[in-house]
Amino acid sequence: MRKISSPLRNYKNIFTFLAIAFACSVLFVQCSERTEGTAELTELQEKALSFTSPMPENAFEEGMNKSDEIIELGRMLYYEPRISKSGTISCSSCHSLATFGVDQTPVSIGHGWQKGPVNAPTVLNAAFHKTQFWNGRARDVEEQAGMPILDPLEMAATEEHVLAVLASIPEYVERFQTAFPDQDDPLVYENVGNAIGAFERILLTYSPFDDFLRGNTNALSDQQKKGLETFIEVGCQTCHRGQVMGGEIFTFFQTPKEKETGQFNKGRFDFTQRESDKHFFKVPSLLNIEMTYPYLHDGSVWSLNETVNIVAKEMLSRELTPEQNQLIVEFLKTLTGEIPENAMKLPVLPPSTAETPKPRFDI
Repeated sequence: MRKISSPLRNYKNIFTFLAIAFACSVLFVQCSERTEGTAELTELQEKALSFTSPMPENAFEEGMNKSDEIIELGRMLYYEPRISKSGTISCSSCHSLATFGVDQTPVSIGHGWQKGPVNAPTVLNAAFHKTQFWNGRARDVEEQAGMPILDPLEMAATEEHVLAVLASIPEYVERFQTAFPDQDDPLVYENVGNAIGAFERILLTYSPFDDFLRGNTNALSDQQKKGLETFIEVGCQTCHRGQVMGGEIFTFFQTPKEKETGQFNKGRFDFTQRESDKHFFKVPSLLNIEMTYPYLHDGSVWSLNETVNIVAKEMLSRELTPEQNQLIVEFLKTLTGEIPENAMKLPVLPPSTAETPKPRFDI
């Protein structure tokens, strides 16, 4: 005799079916959110994540002003040459976003054709460095942004000149008020650095290596993976670690050119005046290293392959084989990212007025 199912049994079956369907849907969503070709992290991905991490959306810290108004003001000031003494030099002169945040010269040319003492590092991803400049004399990009403007070798301006220029242009006065709405008198020199720093905090690049770190093992070719393995085996990650694979520690370094000429940059000593800091420099970031030549703190080496050999020998006491060198370089190329489209937008700067200070070319 056929057994008839009770209503309760039917309800149990329905509930079981719904539970299974829900579990499957959750699993499907989780799987679909993964990048193609991931499943689980490989051992190599785990090793990479032990010393670095994928690039986040921005570099703002909690509580920072990150409004559209302050970022746009910062963008304008980044490209504003009139705040320099000569009216011809801006932040972008030495840190052009068209050439990955550098000027691709050994040292930059400043006011009156004066040469800077060291190679200009890239502004891209700089907000994640623990300190700014090769000698670490600025704590963050906001403080750093205000220094070159006043440096007699660079933009050679004074605070009074900068504020006189900005106060003479009505649009800037209004933009400072909207960017710093909680301040009664926002047009102060500190806010020039704060605004430029806010713009710099969106200058982040996203590379194939970021995709690899997020789980997509197909983001790197087999040769590039071998390059990463070689990078780790040689010990490069000892210094090139952290969010931007550098920018965290200072190391003793003298370039081949310095040794040859006997003319040495004193590095961090110039800031701390500690004898133990002589010839110590901040370890540079490796992000976009393929595009930010020439290399080393004096910009004396133009070849990435040559730079890899020099640093391996000087810092790790390793003589790389040609194969090791090429594999590491192939990996380093995966760190070349895309500059955000909104960061590349050129601003239209407001016109001067009769009160705007005129350019001066005397040193």
